[in-house]
Amino acid sequence: MSSGDETPDLDVGDGAPVDFERLSLIAERLGNDTRFLRIKESPPTAPDRLVCVFDPALYPASVEEARLDVVWFENETFSIHYHESHAESEFDYRWDRHPSTHNALDHIHPGPDAPTPGEDAHHPTDWRDVLSTVLNEIEDRQCGFWTD
Repeated sequence: MSSGDETPDLDVGDGAPVDFERLSLIAERLGNDTRFLRIKESPPTAPDRLVCVFDPALYPASVEEARLDVVWFENETFSIHYHESHAESEFDYRWDRHPSTHNALDHIHPGPDAPTPGEDAHHPTDWRDVLSTVLNEIEDRQCGFWTD
């Protein structure tokens, strides 16, 4: 993964259409959140998702960019990908709900490299709770940069 507007392939909807209405609701909810520098719905480089770039003030200078890519499908499957770009490395973590041959329906691909297979997990049913869980876990990582 590289920095900028490049995004990973998150085609996990098992053929279901992207839920653009849900993505708009998520964009609206995050739009007033000061953690984000910008939020792009369906950018040209990723027309099937929401791309949320975190405010760099939340990170030490070694983190060049941090973002959250969200794709949600009408069948309630999703993939939420957190990505950090560092000068010499990257950090990736993904929360997924989709059928796969490598994990249960709900699973995570933990950092630093979001390996496949991941780890089976249990995600909340409601999208707002999923989003809250993801943002809390990211906040824990952000706080970890400043505590030692």
